[in-house]
Amino acid sequence: MVVDDHPMWRDAVARDLAAAGFDVVATAGDGPEAVRRARAAGPGVLVLDLNLPGMPGVRVCKELVGADPALRVLVLSASGEHADVLEAVKSGATGYLLKSAGAQELIDAVRRTAAGDPVFTPGLAGLVLGEYRRLATVPAPAADEPKAPQLTDRETEVLRLVAKGLSYKQIAERLVISHRTVQNHVQNTLGKLQLHNRVELVRYAIERGLDDADA
Repeated sequence: MVVDDHPMWRDAVARDLAAAGFDVVATAGDGPEAVRRARAAGPGVLVLDLNLPGMPGVRVCKELVGADPALRVLVLSASGEHADVLEAVKSGATGYLLKSAGAQELIDAVRRTAAGDPVFTPGLAGLVLGEYRRLATVPAPAADEPKAPQLTDRETEVLRLVAKGLSYKQIAERLVISHRTVQNHVQNTLGKLQLHNRVELVRYAIERGLDDADA
């Protein structure tokens, strides 16, 4: 699904994605319309502008990801401001691409987002990993937690590389396993730890010092 308040831009993005073989199930031009149509259409990936009338894109992201943690959101914005990027990530966005990206770059980004990889315009990935680290220093809400679930050695290994900021493709190459196997390990780990997305997973790993461990 494509959400942008500029009709020509929105139509062009939807057309490019459809031509590349994606099923564009809906489009929307403002925040409230985006929430309504996304709930009705159930897209797997949402390509979302931040500057929307009626409701800001970060709120759209937060509402939709909160209702469906499996939804992957790729922000496509004209703004490369660090505050906008971090706010989008904290709202549940999977990736962040600037509108200066070419059509093929966008198509590749949507494909990678659909596969579960975080996608960021070059230069922003390090910023986001730094924010993951900062979040990990903020105490989580107190809760009566049961004994921590046991992860397999391979799940722990994958989690450590996720915490270091590697993409699923890079992890697959490092461990000489398939991209699909990496995804399966991440999904199993999310289930065991009762976490919902990569942001929570990275925070969990950094809190336990896994990003500093040798890999």
